[in-house]
This record gives sequence, structure tokens and C-alpha cells, in this order.
Amino acid sequence: MTGGRRFEVDADWERLPDDLRHADVAAVDVDAADRVYLFTRFDGQVIVYERDGTFVRSWGKGLFTTPHGLTVGPDGGVYCVDAGDHTVRKFTPEGELLMTLGTAGTASDTGFVSGRPVHVHSVEGVRYAGGPFNRPTNLAVAPNGDLYVTDGYGNSRVHRFTASGELIGSWGEPGTGPGRFHLPHCLDVAADGRVFVGDRENDRIQIFTPDGEFIEEWTDIRRPCDLTIAPDGSVFVVELWRPEGKRSFVHGEALEDQPARLTVLDRHGAVVERWGDSTTDRTAAGNFIAPHGVALDSHGDLYVAEVTYSFAIRPGWVAPSSGRHQLQKFLRVGAGEDTLARRHA
Repeated sequence: MTGGRRFEVDADWERLPDDLRHADVAAVDVDAADRVYLFTRFDGQVIVYERDGTFVRSWGKGLFTTPHGLTVGPDGGVYCVDAGDHTVRKFTPEGELLMTLGTAGTASDTGFVSGRPVHVHSVEGVRYAGGPFNRPTNLAVAPNGDLYVTDGYGNSRVHRFTASGELIGSWGEPGTGPGRFHLPHCLDVAADGRVFVGDRENDRIQIFTPDGEFIEEWTDIRRPCDLTIAPDGSVFVVELWRPEGKRSFVHGEALEDQPARLTVLDRHGAVVERWGDSTTDRTAAGNFIAPHGVALDSHGDLYVAEVTYSFAIRPGWVAPSSGRHQLQKFLRVGAGEDTLARRHA
């Protein structure tokens, strides 16, 4: 690790009750009280912990098809993005349904058909952009309460809604140019309203005005799976492993293994800190196999969620014994009394 921040891994932070299980943690976020919310697969549900890892509650088992993104809003509402049934649902912290965006089981028309032969990734099957939703991926809440949703696996768009769920507008098309996407996978909204979108299979973060006008792109990134913006404007990004021989839409074939990692960027996009970038020891605590979600609490501690089973165990890239590598907490150390302001205050 390099740079001004330092983090110490607490890989065994989660104290999962004996009657619960999961093989992937698709997403993680924290609320105003620093309670930690996990969106899990196998079994699919929301699991809530206190900051010290004490179990609080779980809910939602049987509700979700493919858990993908989870965001806790400033009002405490829990937004669950389900890529499998093409919906975004808002719940109370206890799991009561408040709002649904999209129609369960109904995908928008983008010409996408799964199962076709691909050169780089299945998203090349998206023929044209469509409305909400076709396999959505994540949600962010803007400072003014607007909701932004990346619609990525079967679409190539970002959709903007009012807080009450009315569609304001959308932007994006398939491709590699400015404002185009190959798998918009994650996003966050800065305090000034700029929208940061992780364009995963184009290996970049694109930055837009609140209305979707392209501002700039940051390209010292590979396969951004999730990102979160700290109060000081720095950006924490988790980047997915690209095995040797796999391809990028912009960089072509990977001639060597490109392991997963976590990168901290300053407000201008310069790398401040980077770790976990190991090919030989990717299963060790503090390193990563398949990081898929990241959250930052008010103390400056980090939580990184991984989809180890879906991404790496199932295809045989790592041993089944790596299955516990699903959630890691990184404690911020050496900061004295300095803490980060609460994002949800």
C-alpha cells in the first residue's frame, strides 16, 4: 500500500449466524448509524450487521432473482437492484417494500439475446439502447434526491428518476466512445451533482453532468465493479480480475494475468493508493478474487464484498476452499481522531 491512507484488513469481521448462509456478497453499503447491509446470493437476501460485526437481522429470502446492487439512501431506505428480474425495489431497513421501479420479469427491448457466441463479453449482444430495465446493475442517490440507475448487462444506459420513481431521462448507447458503454456496472454521485459511472468492460470511469452530458473519463482503471465517493472527493474503486487471455473492448486480449485490486483516486483521477494486486496470492486476506461492492463508513473504514463463487469458483479458477473470501473489512489506521463526515447525515 502506498499514499496517505493506510488500511488494515479485518477479514473475519462478519459473524454470520449458524442458520444463515451465502456463497457470494454482491453488494455492501452502510447507513447513518454505520450499520452494514449485505446483499447476498446463495441464499439471496439482505443481511444487516452492526459496525462491530454483530448480527442485527436478515430479510428478503425468496424475493430476489439475481441480487446485484444495494444502496442505503439518506432517508434510510434500502434500494435493491435485481439484475435477474429487471427491477429496482426500495425497502425499509426492516424489509417492508416501499416502491418498485420496473416490471418484474419483463426486460426492455434492446435486441439483447443471451447465449450468443461472444468475442469479449455477453454485453456485445446489446444491439441498441432501451428504456428501463434490462438486467440493471446499481443505483445511486443524488444530493437532491434524484435516483440514478445503471442498466448494464442487457442494456447500455443510465436512467435518472425522481425520488418518487418518475423517469426524468436516460443516456448512453452501446460502444466505446464518450457517453457510450459496454456494461455500465456501478455509479455514485458527487456532492456537486456529477455522476461517476464505472464502464466496466471499457476499463474506465466516465463522469457526467446531472443531465448526462459527458465531462471526462478516467482510464487508469480496469473493470470497475463498484465505486464510492468519499466526503473529501476521493474515489474508492474495486476492480475485477481479468484472467490472461480474456479481452477488453478497448485494450484487446490480456497477455498476462490482471488480478483484482482496490484503487483510491484523488478528486482529479490520480492514483493515491492501490492494493490487492496479486496474481500469486490472490486468496490471502487483504487481497481480492472477485471484488464486486465497496462501501465507506463514517470512521473511514472500508467494506469490500466479493462474488467469489459466481465469478471464480464455479468456472474453476480458484479452489472451492476459497469460498470464505466473500467480505473483508479494512480498518483505517494511523488517522488519530480524524474521521470522515457521515455520508448519510
